Amino acid sequence: MLARLLPAVPPPAPLAVGAAALLIAAETLVLYGLRGVSYAGQLGEIYLLGVLVMASVWGVAAGVATAAASTVAFNYFLIAPSGLHLTLRRDFEQVVIFMVAAFIASGIANLARSRAIEAAQRRDEADFAAELARRTLSSDDVPGALTVASRRLAKLLELPYASIEFGDAPHDGYDAVLLLRDQGTALGVLRLPAGTPPATLERARARIVPSLEAVLRAARDREGIMTSLRASERESTALLVQQAALRRVATLVAAGAAPAEVFAAVTLELCRLFDDFGAALIRYEPDGTVSRVSGCDESGRPLPPAASIGIEGNNLASTIARTRRNARVDDYETATGPIAVNMRALGIRATVGVPVVVEGQLWGITVIMSSRPGPIPADAEERLVDFTDLLATAIANADNRAQLIASRARLVTTADEARRKFERDLHDGAQQRLVSLALELRMAADSVPTELPGVRSLLHQGVQGLNDMHKSLRELGRGIHPALSSQGGLAPALKALARRSTLPVELNLDIPQRLPERVEVASYFVVSEALANAAKHSHASVVLVAATADTTRIRLSIRDDGIGGADAGRGTGLVGLQDRVEALGGRLAVVSPPGQGMALTAEIPLENGDLEYGDVDNFAQRRAPGSVSGVDDHRA
Repeated sequence: MLARLLPAVPPPAPLAVGAAALLIAAETLVLYGLRGVSYAGQLGEIYLLGVLVMASVWGVAAGVATAAASTVAFNYFLIAPSGLHLTLRRDFEQVVIFMVAAFIASGIANLARSRAIEAAQRRDEADFAAELARRTLSSDDVPGALTVASRRLAKLLELPYASIEFGDAPHDGYDAVLLLRDQGTALGVLRLPAGTPPATLERARARIVPSLEAVLRAARDREGIMTSLRASERESTALLVQQAALRRVATLVAAGAAPAEVFAAVTLELCRLFDDFGAALIRYEPDGTVSRVSGCDESGRPLPPAASIGIEGNNLASTIARTRRNARVDDYETATGPIAVNMRALGIRATVGVPVVVEGQLWGITVIMSSRPGPIPADAEERLVDFTDLLATAIANADNRAQLIASRARLVTTADEARRKFERDLHDGAQQRLVSLALELRMAADSVPTELPGVRSLLHQGVQGLNDMHKSLRELGRGIHPALSSQGGLAPALKALARRSTLPVELNLDIPQRLPERVEVASYFVVSEALANAAKHSHASVVLVAATADTTRIRLSIRDDGIGGADAGRGTGLVGLQDRVEALGGRLAVVSPPGQGMALTAEIPLENGDLEYGDVDNFAQRRAPGSVSGVDDHRA
């Protein structure tokens, strides 16, 4: 309560003189009015009130002066009105009592005032600490927040400037530096002017520094947490990106995409995953060289396949070929061999590679390339492993699929050869013999005398029978293997099928050129089997046959308006057609809802793309020499 009444700084001295005179005059007037009521000397203690006020407000000197002036006024106006009559015993005791009271009041007032000042300072310091914590812990720009806090602190300490800084700072001799630490670990420094008063310096050391250390410690911990969270977020994002890339490649592999398409997709995803780095897929060749089958540069642009190059020397390819383990080259200036020369010519400074092992055999390498100084990140190998494993699976699947297709193609080719041989034997054997017998019988019939008409008629009937048998065998031969070459290709053969069909057939043919024989034979059998099924089961009134060919493939469509309900899985005819078409890399589909007829569509490539990828053939040849020779023979 007293601290609230006392001013923090004593009023000016002239005001003290006036206040003292006013208090003494007021006290004298009060005592003068009471002098008839009681003995005036017993009421002199009333002057003590003015002494206490003056000592409390202006200090002990003002209190002592007020005490002396009060004694003089008391003697002059109340004890001896006709003059000043001071007595040593009475007045000295009064002055001493007043002075002691002045000292006590001044001390109490100074204590209260200092406590009030300290309380105000602590309140301001608490506000400063709260504002510092709010600014520092709510902002990502801690130095900027400390700059604002430094200006507030300078104003709080009534100094020209103050500076709160991170880290250790050299002592230049011009500033007072207070270290901010956390159990021996440097957090920062508090710089104050060199002429800072010792009391202010001690105040800063005792009351400001602990708050600063606590806030900076919290800011450091927050920064560590935020850094960890950002790193975790980056790792999570990178993991999600990697998983998405792996999912896209896995989907491509599961869909049975061609190896070259998978290779290009893998390197493209690697370039996306390793931003600002190039990627390549390198294959080991049987002759001891390596070649690039796909790649992309640091800007993500695809790189074309590159010619083979020797792996001798000390480089990435030779190291992996020797160890069959992950390897890296951080500086190609120290690498040797043709590959190192080629890398330096391309501006490549560093590479990281992971071996691609397929069914126990070293197939190639997935490579990350950098043209910037410095090594590639340390986690590159770990991130490459998942793609490499998936790639190895894709290559193994593609190889198995290629071998399966090659086997199916060999079976179809063998069956066609057997059909062709049987048709040729039938044509050259039984049919020719029948033609000879018919000619002989015709000659015999012509030589029979006219008087034997019965014999002549019997012989002519034999000739007709042989001709009918020859025609039947010829039709049988056409069903065994179509004579496409003699008929001028697929279009005339399909027209012949339409003419022989028991159902009306509408043809729509657009086949401008001769097709490969295996494609023509497969197309012929597709249409033939579809027409036969329609005639036997569909009860259709008409069949629409369309065939369109371009430079890459032929598309067949056979539709009828019958009862539908055909199921490719219930008969061997459509299943055999599907095997034949798929053996050539094509697709066959049958859609036949009950009551809505049947629609059979087929698409056959003119060149069997599944058998054209050298990567699969080369790998298969390395695993088992000659294992895909049937594919090569069929393709030829």
